[in-house]
Amino acid sequence: MTSAPGRRSSIFTRLLRHGFTDPSAAERLLDSPELATVRNDPVLLDALGGTADPDLALHGLVRLLEAQDGATDRQELLDTVIAAKPLRDRLLGVLGASAALAEHLARHPRDWQALVTYEPRDLHPGVEEFERGLADAADPVALRVSYRRCLLSIAARDVCGTVDVAQTAAELADLATATLRAALALAAADAPEDAAMCRLAVVAMGKCGGHELNYVSDVDVIFVGEAAGDAEEDKALRAATRLASHMMRICSETTVEGSIWPVDANLRPEGRNGPLVRTLASHLAYYQRWAKTWEFQALLKARPVAGDLALGQEYTAALRPLVWQAAERENFVADVQEMRRRVVANIPAAEVDRQLKLGPGGLRDVEFAVQLLQLVHGRADASLRSGTTLDALKALAAGGYVGRADAAQLDEAYRFLRSLEHRIQLHRLRRTHLVPEDEADLRRLGRSLGLRTDPVAELTREWRRHTTVVRRLHEKLFYRPLLDAVAALAPGEARLSAEAARERMVALGYADPAAALRHLEALASGVTRKAAIQRTLLPVLLGWFADSADPDAGLLNFRKVSDALGKTPWYLRLLRDEGAAAENLARVLSAGRLAPDLLMRAPEAVALLGDGDGGGLTPRSRASLEQEILAAVRRADNAVQGVTAARGVRRRELFRTAAADIVGSYGTESQPAEADQGALVDLVGGAVSDLTAATLAGTLRAVVREGWGDTLPTRFAIIGMGRFGGHELGYGSDADVLFVHEPREGVGEREASEAANKVVAEMRRLLQVPSADPPLLIDADLRPEGKSGPLVRTLASYEAYYRRWALVWERHALLRAEPVAGDEDLGRRFVELIDPLRYPAGGLDEDAVREIRRLKARMEAERLPRGADPKLHAKLGPGGLSDVEWTVQLAQLRHAGEVPGLRTTRTREALAAAREAGLMSDEDAAHLDEAWVLATRVRNAVMLVRGRAGDTFPTVPRELAAVGRYLGYGPGHAGDMLDAYRRTARRARGIVEELFYGGL
Repeated sequence: MTSAPGRRSSIFTRLLRHGFTDPSAAERLLDSPELATVRNDPVLLDALGGTADPDLALHGLVRLLEAQDGATDRQELLDTVIAAKPLRDRLLGVLGASAALAEHLARHPRDWQALVTYEPRDLHPGVEEFERGLADAADPVALRVSYRRCLLSIAARDVCGTVDVAQTAAELADLATATLRAALALAAADAPEDAAMCRLAVVAMGKCGGHELNYVSDVDVIFVGEAAGDAEEDKALRAATRLASHMMRICSETTVEGSIWPVDANLRPEGRNGPLVRTLASHLAYYQRWAKTWEFQALLKARPVAGDLALGQEYTAALRPLVWQAAERENFVADVQEMRRRVVANIPAAEVDRQLKLGPGGLRDVEFAVQLLQLVHGRADASLRSGTTLDALKALAAGGYVGRADAAQLDEAYRFLRSLEHRIQLHRLRRTHLVPEDEADLRRLGRSLGLRTDPVAELTREWRRHTTVVRRLHEKLFYRPLLDAVAALAPGEARLSAEAARERMVALGYADPAAALRHLEALASGVTRKAAIQRTLLPVLLGWFADSADPDAGLLNFRKVSDALGKTPWYLRLLRDEGAAAENLARVLSAGRLAPDLLMRAPEAVALLGDGDGGGLTPRSRASLEQEILAAVRRADNAVQGVTAARGVRRRELFRTAAADIVGSYGTESQPAEADQGALVDLVGGAVSDLTAATLAGTLRAVVREGWGDTLPTRFAIIGMGRFGGHELGYGSDADVLFVHEPREGVGEREASEAANKVVAEMRRLLQVPSADPPLLIDADLRPEGKSGPLVRTLASYEAYYRRWALVWERHALLRAEPVAGDEDLGRRFVELIDPLRYPAGGLDEDAVREIRRLKARMEAERLPRGADPKLHAKLGPGGLSDVEWTVQLAQLRHAGEVPGLRTTRTREALAAAREAGLMSDEDAAHLDEAWVLATRVRNAVMLVRGRAGDTFPTVPRELAAVGRYLGYGPGHAGDMLDAYRRTARRARGIVEELFYGGL
């Protein structure tokens, strides 16, 4: 039928106004014979326009009419749609929201009548009503049809707003319960002997157990079996296992009517590796001895739903007490810290921002937070023991365990996110938690949630708003009530008791909860602006502290810094307003002793942690450091003041470097941890080496200026040796150096020598004077003749000595020599002098090679500290720094004369050059580099954590855990860290034995 132009224009406009996106197609459908009697009825058009997707609803209605058995049935449906508003809203609402249920209605065209009745009892059906709806299903295919018919009624109530999202989720769980019972009955009917031999209880877990199921979700269950009558237990368990397996297949297998949903029993003891059915005694033994914290968390939602309900009740009665004792378990804190880490590594990067369940600010955040608080406080408060998230959240708020305003916001956000998840799944009845990207899908979702003005933009805005709320409150949920408890500012509000506050602090990793609460009280009590800002900051900061290995130290250090800077106007403003500053500070204060110690000596260095003008955490260049230090020396009245200023700059810059290292190692919410461990090693080594060189340059200038004015009687240069020359200094490294001088014209050698020695002595003294700044120790033991030789030599003296007396170890030591301060020309000439010694044109003879290997073997035997575990000694142990460095340096001594790339003081550069020259395989070089980087990181970690240098892993558990966190290992994984170190070192040692003692 072709419409007149005027009529077409009018209908086209009306269809657009009613929300149709393809009015031309809609007009053709309205002109179809099936709608001939109602095509002009305004009631139909208005009802279609009220659905989530009018085009989809109209298409589904036409298909349903086409599927009716004759004109009489078709007219009955049309008459009911036009005359009965409840049926019209229900049917068209479902057709506009769910293509899958529209398909079901097209296959079973009489099922629309399930939506006709509108009695009060139909508004809130329970398990009994759903069991009646499934009662006629005699086989798995019929069960699927009956299940979809029941699902149709739930979806109708949902999309019409007759029930809210919590009631919908409860109805879906009740329908799942009825379905499990029906499936088990079918399985029992197929195997009556098995059914007679055993008692089988089906216990729902997860969302089904919690009465908060999705439209399409795995139904998590645990099976409990016992022998019936005189049956043997083994035979009874085998029979129960067959029944359980058959029941799972009935629900999960795909038939001509599709599947219902997968039944997942992987939450059982030992997961998929454990038996499908266990006795109650076996379950109890497992949970008493082996279960992890997450398994007790899962039991929060355990609920008997099918089979032998008495046995199921015995199961929950036996295990519930263990759930509420979980917070007392030895590893509870470590388990909680590990679980609290957001696990998004397995989510494809493109999906993270669209994940409703697992993404940041998603459903899992709310559910986990609620369940953790239940575990901590439910032991003493039975009102918290609900398996339903929203009911538990309400109880937590009523008891003061969660702030009422926070609970209200989380409740609203959770309801929105669950509603969005329901509507996404309802469309095609597929299991997904991803927000779609297609605009048509977003438009349908927005309209289904009542967002009609600009559905796509409004939906996106609301979704982001709610996820932001969840992200912001997720951590604060744990900590804000603690502050309310200690600050006591709102009379009449329910608050945590002292014991509940203590329990929560212990559960979150605080070893001394009483002291921690005192710190909170000192920081947050009162009505001052400072206290108000602290109450805003602390909930988030406490979460970051708890994420570390030593939350107590983090909180204590924060109190110290706050006490020192509390009256400084910029301090709290910086933490409140600059995104990175607060998190960076929390990481730094709780990562160990070194960085907080450096900060406490000059708390204003907190400014470096912000995003603004403090310079950030990027280490400064040697040139800029020298410029600042030399300018300070010029302004000083004497050498003591000048060196004090230089040491102050050094302390500040050490803090900057340590903070950058810690933040890079831990990562932040906005920036993941640095994946390239070598980059962090290079950052620390380069920054500390540059800083040491600049400090020596400033100290040299201060000493010369005070004793001799602008010009020293002798040219003077400082040569960096060892790790200093290799740009590989750690936080606790001494500065290995050589001193070289050359008398100026007209100056006698004795006068020049005395001046040079006085300079060295005064530099060493001033850099070690006790003060608030860390000392810088100068070590000149690598000079010719070692400790027996003169401290300072002229260039000519070095030349004479090296020409006549140089030993192999001295040539070896010169591989790392590089000028770092003083007269640049003299330093350059010193390098020209030693290059032929360290890079001999013909390499080393065999005697020299044997001597190096003998020295290495003697060092291994003699220098390892008594009682130290060689396999865990980062410097001298097998596969440690010494092994890698001596191997690389032997390659330099033997081949640098012919391979220019080996002429470097830096270990990693030399290692790469050796690989490029074919002196070792790519694989061997990569393993040696990995071992060297790891050993260096271990030494840096020990210094950061303990505040003093060390070459072995700490033995104190908290310190060991802190080293693990720095190296990327989560709570409870210190053993994995040690195993990984041994494995890496063992592999490197094998390569060293092959290359150093063999084929290099």
